[in-house]
Amino acid sequence: MSQQGVPSRIIHDPFRFATEHRALQGEVQVTDLPRLADALASTEAALKWSLEGATVDGVQGTEPRLRLTVAGELDLSCQRCLGGLAWPVQLETVLQPVRAGQPIPEEELEDDQVDAIEIDGDLDVLALLEDEVLLAMPIAPRHQVCELPSPAGAASKESPFAALASLRGSPSAK
Repeated sequence: MSQQGVPSRIIHDPFRFATEHRALQGEVQVTDLPRLADALASTEAALKWSLEGATVDGVQGTEPRLRLTVAGELDLSCQRCLGGLAWPVQLETVLQPVRAGQPIPEEELEDDQVDAIEIDGDLDVLALLEDEVLLAMPIAPRHQVCELPSPAGAASKESPFAALASLRGSPSAK
């Protein structure tokens, strides 16, 4: 979706956004996410996203949280056959914003359910979304079963080593 008619994708104060329990949602074309688009077989896709602010009672009082959800389907490149591979995106990430320069709370380091994110100023929601999708992508995507790629127009091309075998002479000359 283009920038027209879409709420701002920049959150000027993410801490206030969280404490006021605000929410944003939208849809973004993969072509608007250049780092992600470079890693795909096809950029003909869109991702639906939402970002919700919340607070939780923590050790040091009320703490802000941001919950990012992303859904859609991307076309990755299979590492075996180099063909397209449909990869369903279904992410839900809970983030604890931390002001730049402040230490990450110890309990967050031990909790795998929440990830700390250092924020210095504005929060670009699309950059955050792109980061989270890139982190979730498989390192080497592959089909369960696929054929190895073959050169175009060479369905039954003879092995180049067959020609070498014929130059070698008779099979008894070893």
